[in-house]
Amino acid sequence: MRFGRMMIVRRRRLAPVFGLGFAVAMLLVPGVALGQAMRVPDELPAADRETVTAIIDSVTAALNKTYVFEDVALEMETHVRRQLRDGEYDDFGNLMDFTRALTEDLQEVSGDRHLGVRYTDPDFMEMLLAEDEDHELERQNELERLKKVNFQFRKIEIMSGNVGYLKFNAFVDASFSGFTATAAMNFLAHTDAIIIDLRENGGGSPSIIQYMTAYFVDDVTHLNSFYYRDADTIEQFWSAPYVQGPKMVDTDLYVLTSSYTFSGAEEFTYNLKNMERATIVGETTGGGAHPVKQRLFPSLSTGMRIPYARAVNPISGTNWEGTGIEPHVEVPASEALDTAYMLALEKLSSETEDEDELAALDWTIAGLKAKLEPFVMDDATLASYAGTYDPRKLWIEDGKLFYKRGDNPGMQAIPMADRLFRFEEIEYFRLEVVLDDSGSPTKLIGHYEGGRTDESPRTGD
Repeated sequence: MRFGRMMIVRRRRLAPVFGLGFAVAMLLVPGVALGQAMRVPDELPAADRETVTAIIDSVTAALNKTYVFEDVALEMETHVRRQLRDGEYDDFGNLMDFTRALTEDLQEVSGDRHLGVRYTDPDFMEMLLAEDEDHELERQNELERLKKVNFQFRKIEIMSGNVGYLKFNAFVDASFSGFTATAAMNFLAHTDAIIIDLRENGGGSPSIIQYMTAYFVDDVTHLNSFYYRDADTIEQFWSAPYVQGPKMVDTDLYVLTSSYTFSGAEEFTYNLKNMERATIVGETTGGGAHPVKQRLFPSLSTGMRIPYARAVNPISGTNWEGTGIEPHVEVPASEALDTAYMLALEKLSSETEDEDELAALDWTIAGLKAKLEPFVMDDATLASYAGTYDPRKLWIEDGKLFYKRGDNPGMQAIPMADRLFRFEEIEYFRLEVVLDDSGSPTKLIGHYEGGRTDESPRTGD
C-alpha cells in the first residue's frame, strides 16, 4: 500500500506543514529532518544597524505579501519599525539574539506562535537551498533518523478492562509513518475504548491526521479546510478513503492534551471534538492553527517561518488559533491519563450486561480509585499485620509494609482499605488480612482477578 497525501483539493498544493515547536519546524521543508538541529558557529555575525534594517525590510515585505491576515501584517510592520526607530534593536551583539527578539516582537502583536525569524548559518542555508536532486538523499537520511525513533510512536498497550493506550509525539508524514500507524491501529482494533495521548505532541503533517482519523469515522469525512490568502482559494482535507484493517467507528475514544499540545496535534483534537467523536481530557492546548512555509534570506543569514493560511473547520466555521482547545474534562496534564482511564472504565461498566466482564471492570475500577484516592493507614496498624503466614510473609521496612510469597521478590503492600492491599507489580492480585475478635491477624486471603482466592494462616511473627 502506498501512503501519501489523501485530500480533496480545489487547487493542487503541497500539504500545509504544521509546526513541531520552534526549533523543529522553523525550517521544516522536504528533505530536512524533523529533529535536525542547526549548528551554531563559535562566532555569530554582528547585528549591525544596516543588517538589522535589511532583515526588517525583508521580513515585513514577506509578511505583507503572504501572512494570513493582511491587517495584522501591517500592525506587525508598524510595531517593529517603531522598535527600530526607537533604538530597541541597537544593543544586540549578534544576529541570533536579534532574530530571537524580533520573533518575540512579531508574536507580541500577532499572538501567532507559528511565526518566527531565526539566524541561519551559511552551511545550513546552503543545504536548504540545495537543488531538488539533493533532496532525495536527504529524504533517505531523514527516513533513517525517523526509523530510530519509530516515527515518534512511543508507547502502545492494552490496559486492564480492554482499554487501549497509544502515545505518539509527532504527526510524521504518512509517506514515512503510514505503516507504523497502521500497525498501531490494528493492534488496538479489538479494544472497547482507546486513549490517544497527545500531551507531548507538537504537531506535524496533515496526511497522517487524515489517515488515522479514518479509522474512527464510518464514511469519508470532511475534516478541515485551509484558506490561502495569497491565492484567495480554499483547500479541503478529508479523511482517507481507505485504511488497512478494521475500523473502530463505535469504539469509545479519549484524547489527552496539555498546554504543549500544538498545531497538527490540535487539528486532530479539534476535528474529533467538533465531530463529537472523542472526549478530550487534560489542559487547554497551545493555540496554533496556521500552517507555515519558509522564506530564506541567504545574504542576511536569516530564515523565516511564516504562516500563510488559516484553518476553517467545516462544523465550527473557525479554528483554535490563539485560544487553544478547551478539554471536555479539565485536569492537570499529569492526571489526564488516569482520569480518562477511569471515565472509560466507568462507561464500559455501565454498558455491559455480562457478569464476568462487569466483575473484571469493577476490579480494575477499584484498583484505579485506590491509586487516585490513596487510603492512609497508621503505622501501628501496619506494624500489627507483620508476621509469617506460611508460605507468605509481611514485614515492615522504612515505615512501609512489604509482602512476599516463598522465594519471590518482596513488594510493597499498598493499602486500599482497612485490611485490603494492592500491589503495583501485579494488578491481578490483592491481599486481605483477616482479624479475630480481639483484632489480631489470623490469616491472609489472596484475592485474584476473576474471583479465585487462597488462604494462608498466621504461623509466627
